[in-house]
Amino acid sequence: MAQLSEIYNQRILELSANIPSTERLEGADATATAHSKLCGSTVSVDIKVAEGRVSAFGQTVKACLLGQAAASIMARNIVGSDAAELREVGAAMRRMLKANGPPPGGRWADLAVLEPVRDYKARHASTLLVFDAVETALAEAESKRAGPEAPPREGPQASAGAELCEGH
Repeated sequence: MAQLSEIYNQRILELSANIPSTERLEGADATATAHSKLCGSTVSVDIKVAEGRVSAFGQTVKACLLGQAAASIMARNIVGSDAAELREVGAAMRRMLKANGPPPGGRWADLAVLEPVRDYKARHASTLLVFDAVETALAEAESKRAGPEAPPREGPQASAGAELCEGH
């Protein structure tokens, strides 16, 4: 089992102290909020999408160091990503924490710093909040683009202990 010092390491502290894109976006294509009932953490995200890729991102993060670190890494990498990539990163994070899967790779490799969290189930929900919120916002943006006759695409299943709040 990972020690708490492995979870709250220097890199986590650096990431949580330097979260990019902490302003909300005016005229966002979609907005979503994810909240953890367990710890009270909340992450709200705004996205703009152009040509199938996230073109702008804003967020407010009221979360523990782990949620802040995840949100920091998301903000550093999300612009230029398409929905499939972002859903795969979220799925990889869920597998990493819940099923001992490997951490995401490529430009998302910094997420490996959160791998020791897998041993602390109570910390999973706050770590995954930004992924839940981004996936819900993507579903909202896709639904708006598809028009009123298209059924809304399902967002992610909320992480254990987290609830999703759309449009906040």
